[in-house]
Amino acid sequence: MTSVSSAHSSLMPASEPPQQSLQRVEELAAARGLKLRLRAPRRLAVWSLQVVVARPLAAGRAELLGELKGWALPTPAGLQLDTMRVQGRNTAGVGPLIWAATFAWALEATPCRRARLLAIRDDAQQHRRLVRYFVRLGFEPVREIGAAPADLPLRMIWGGSGLLMGGDCAEGLRRCGRQLQS
Repeated sequence: MTSVSSAHSSLMPASEPPQQSLQRVEELAAARGLKLRLRAPRRLAVWSLQVVVARPLAAGRAELLGELKGWALPTPAGLQLDTMRVQGRNTAGVGPLIWAATFAWALEATPCRRARLLAIRDDAQQHRRLVRYFVRLGFEPVREIGAAPADLPLRMIWGGSGLLMGGDCAEGLRRCGRQLQS
């Protein structure tokens, strides 16, 4: 587990909830009987990111409920999110825990302040759901990635076509924090 502490500004308006730290997100998961683990090894200035939420079972086993994978470059716009999935029963709150942990880690342990992801276009209805979901997290459309020759490098990175979206990590963390407090 990677935990990085950070100082919080006392100048934050009283109406705004305090920014969640990675440690606080881990505590929120534990209070719900869940284990949240974040791994982010760094090789050649690039972090490889994996966030996992699981429900502990008997005999030291665990049921995987959600996972996010991505990577981060040491730049302000360097957080690249690739795969996010939530599965199983009774998974309410798993998504916000994963997103909050991801954003908190980026803000505490990297120079990343913005994130990018691709709302993949496999199925039209699913694509619309993904875009709505990501917009609720604070992501905004950047551009369509399609079949143009200039899109080939991005299609190879993201694994398909879709809508490239970008978002502010602090705003995403604030939005997830509100969901986790309710």
